[in-house]
Amino acid sequence: MSEVIDFRVRLPLELRPSEDLPADYLTQYDRVLDLSANRHRTLEQLIGDMDGAGVSRAVVHAEYEYGDEADALNDAVAKVVSEHPGRFSGYGTISMDHLKIPRALVQVQRVHDLGLNGLSLQPSFFGIAIDDRLLYPVYAKACELGLPVALHTGINYTVTFPIRNDQPIQLDQVACDLPDLTLIACHAGWPWVPEMVAVMRKHPNVYAEFGGLAPKYVCEHNTGWEVMFRFMNSLLSRQVLHGTDWPVFPMDRALAEWRNGGLRPAVLDALLGENATRLLGR
Repeated sequence: MSEVIDFRVRLPLELRPSEDLPADYLTQYDRVLDLSANRHRTLEQLIGDMDGAGVSRAVVHAEYEYGDEADALNDAVAKVVSEHPGRFSGYGTISMDHLKIPRALVQVQRVHDLGLNGLSLQPSFFGIAIDDRLLYPVYAKACELGLPVALHTGINYTVTFPIRNDQPIQLDQVACDLPDLTLIACHAGWPWVPEMVAVMRKHPNVYAEFGGLAPKYVCEHNTGWEVMFRFMNSLLSRQVLHGTDWPVFPMDRALAEWRNGGLRPAVLDALLGENATRLLGR
């Protein structure tokens, strides 16, 4: 069995430049996801959760949903990776609020220079579609530097931004225009699961990552995930990534649910570590 890699964890709040979020964000997310008990978990607790679940490595994302903290977040993620190189890899980000292309391109280069492994973007939280032409210079620069781009798909739980900008079908246009760019659909595009599967089937460089989701629902019938489960258990087994979006979803529970979900052993190995190892170049 290959090592277990959690491909999406959040930078602990204690290491973030700011904890300030609008009250409606916190209220809405706690109403839907009930994050209040785990929001303030520390780096030490993250490592403890990894050890307890048998997770060898985690990919820390410099994701954010409000304001402009990109530069500080990139530095903070790079610091975690440099201090714990055996346990963490990192994905950086760019300034999405009032996005300016020259600044964004400098930030992409810096993400590369910091030794981070990719970009993590959440366009919908800034009213931008995944395939908006404004993002194309960023995508092109990431492709030039060999940086995969992870993008928020599926549902955002704000009361401010519509979910139409999270539809995974938009990845198709980007992949058509930049066929050498690796794209990762964070949260795997639910409820547009057939669209997500179709884009993955068409483009071998498009991956689905399941952070923040309960794997048991991906594996059960009558949940809307049936076509994903069927294809990830066969033709798309090399295009799926295990993630928890820690601290949103417990690591031990996620792994237990995947292991009891009925996936073929070789597919389970690919999902839990082999595909991530290949993407991280390890």
